[in-house]
Amino acid sequence: MRLRALLETDALGLRLLGGEDELDRSVRGVMTTDLRDPSRYLSGGELVLTGLAWRRDATDSEPFVRILAGAGVAGLAAGEAELGEIPGDLIEACERHHLPLFAVHETVAFATITEYVVRQVSGERAGDLAAVVDRHRRLMTSGPAGGGPEVVLDLLGSDLDLHAWVLSPTGRQIAGAGDAPLAGPVGAALAGHHLAATRTGRRAPHRATVGGTTYSLFPIRNAGRGPVPASRDVRESVLSDWLLAVEADASDWPPARLDLLQGVTQLIAVERDRRDAARTVRRRLAQEVLELVQTGAPPAEIAARLRVAAPVLLPGLGSAPHWQVVVARVEWGVAEGSAATGAPAGSSGSAVAGGPVAQALLEEILVDPAVTGPDSADRIAVAHTGDEAVALVPLPAVTAPAPAHDSGPDLAPAEASTDEDSALHADVLLAAVREPLSAGLADDGRLTLGVSAAVHSPEGLRGALEEARHARRVAAARPGRVCAAGHHELASHVLLLPFVPDDVRRAFTARLLDPLRDYDRRHRAELIPTLEAFLDCDGSWTRCASRLHLHVNTLRYRVGRIEQLTGRDLSRLEDKLDFFLALRMS
Repeated sequence: MRLRALLETDALGLRLLGGEDELDRSVRGVMTTDLRDPSRYLSGGELVLTGLAWRRDATDSEPFVRILAGAGVAGLAAGEAELGEIPGDLIEACERHHLPLFAVHETVAFATITEYVVRQVSGERAGDLAAVVDRHRRLMTSGPAGGGPEVVLDLLGSDLDLHAWVLSPTGRQIAGAGDAPLAGPVGAALAGHHLAATRTGRRAPHRATVGGTTYSLFPIRNAGRGPVPASRDVRESVLSDWLLAVEADASDWPPARLDLLQGVTQLIAVERDRRDAARTVRRRLAQEVLELVQTGAPPAEIAARLRVAAPVLLPGLGSAPHWQVVVARVEWGVAEGSAATGAPAGSSGSAVAGGPVAQALLEEILVDPAVTGPDSADRIAVAHTGDEAVALVPLPAVTAPAPAHDSGPDLAPAEASTDEDSALHADVLLAAVREPLSAGLADDGRLTLGVSAAVHSPEGLRGALEEARHARRVAAARPGRVCAAGHHELASHVLLLPFVPDDVRRAFTARLLDPLRDYDRRHRAELIPTLEAFLDCDGSWTRCASRLHLHVNTLRYRVGRIEQLTGRDLSRLEDKLDFFLALRMS
């Protein structure tokens, strides 16, 4: 449809404020936003609807309009309900950027305009889209009547016989139609396929086959129409965007059906924006507590903030919980080019802020993967500073029953302890998400994470923060795209490894392991795997030979060759320890 058609429909109550010469622009979709920078959600050709909540003063209009014009939107429609008349600075900015501007009368709901535009754009494919559009108003409303993303997924199933699920970047189910949830491993595999395809720059929808079933994967944020804008680095959003998984092969679908699914992703994106806005309070609480802890504020002041945070994060809790601190860091290497990273060729990782990416990731990682639904992160507060994200995770306190002889009215209440089953453990935390996140990080990204012990007082938070940061540095010393370490590891030798200077590390490992690697390359002797297994079996010849499926004499020959090449004796504890550390640091 053309922009001009909007003015010809009296029911929309639109008034043209500028851009009469641009009214023949084509409208390919509609988006409602009050973000100051909505560029990441635009793919071009949209009619943007805004209530002007982003505008604080006259200087805000120019950057907002410049972003819209740069994204190639068709036009802007501003509501009069917030400010009455449309500000002159917004009108002038639209004139400078040749962006058509409409005023929306306060009596007209944005949902009415959205419904009209979707109907007109999809006129030729009304048979597919009618059911979805008819329920769009419900999707845009809040509360139980709105139904959330499940409404549109139910329509896809009932009207088009398409089974679909909304998934997080780790594969956790956000929404699904009916009573058939997607199995956790399947969701993780689909998310991994989607993230890998997105990082390589492949055009959506992405096709994936898991367990003999074919799925088509549609990004929720970027609808896949046209290339990603050159100014946007896909690494900024790839690890936080939702995706729509449809149990069908879309490779032979007609354009009308593909456009239908794009419209569905746009509707779900509206709901995602609504859910993200709910995180604002929790993020602010976490930021305030983090700043107090880092600046050494008195424990009483920190305790006061925690008393404010506890009802928000744990509604209905009778007593203050224990807390754990989780620290995450996302680091990007140098991008090889747009094909691999979605960024302009030659751009560097330093251009991608790691803090917001780590914050969004941590908010997802800390959700129990067995829990479905978009609201399951309501009890997680994550702040970020620099390239680091810090999560304040409440743990319900378990009150131990008082002994019978302590039942007097003047005695202190029973002591609260932490339920170990509810505490976070680093190895468990990433088990379900390591595979898909590794695909999204590709060859130039890395996620490291550290988990503190539980603390039960404000005095312990500063130590917990430092403990989590030390644990993260231990994780950073390990190989792999996604690594985590917990507080219990800080009492072992691994605490020392991250602080060994790189030149010392390289010299030490090279002296011990390079002769074995060279020999393995020339003779395929597998001395390094043999050494690892031998140490892991505590030097037991029988257990090691059984693990490697070797005759004991063959194992003795290999160990003898290792000793000959390195001048070490694997019967000596000191030499075993040196090899063990060299393997850990390599």
